[in-house]
Amino acid sequence: MTRERTAGIVVLAAALLGLAACGRMGSKAPAREVVTPLLQKEANDLKAGGEKLDPVLGVKATWTIAGIDVTERPNDPDQPWAGAIRFKIRSETRDMDRGVIVDEFDRSFDYVYSMALGKWIFQLPPSPAP
Repeated sequence: MTRERTAGIVVLAAALLGLAACGRMGSKAPAREVVTPLLQKEANDLKAGGEKLDPVLGVKATWTIAGIDVTERPNDPDQPWAGAIRFKIRSETRDMDRGVIVDEFDRSFDYVYSMALGKWIFQLPPSPAP
C-alpha cells in the first residue's frame, strides 16, 4: 500500500469519525411537549393492562391516573428527561362471607427518556440495602 493511499484512508476515517461525533454531540433532547404525550401513552397502556384481570379471580381493579410528572435532567445527554406516573388504584374482591372487600392504594412508576431508543424506559426501584 502506498503512502498516499494510507494517508487518504486515515483522512477518510478521521472525517467519518468526526461526522459521527458531530451527529451525536449535535443531537438535542426532544422538547417537553414531545416527550410528555409519550409518557401519557405509557400511562394509558399501564392502566389498560392493570385493569385487565381474569374474571375467574373475582377481582375488579380500577386504575385512575393521579398525575404524570416530567423533569428535565440537564446534565444527562443520554437520558435528558425523568418521568413518573402516579396512580390511585381501587380493587374490589368478592368474598363469600364478607361481601365485597375494597382496597385502595397509590402506586408510582418511574421512567427515563432514552435518547438511544427514542422512548421512555421503565426504571426498577432501587434494591433495599442489606
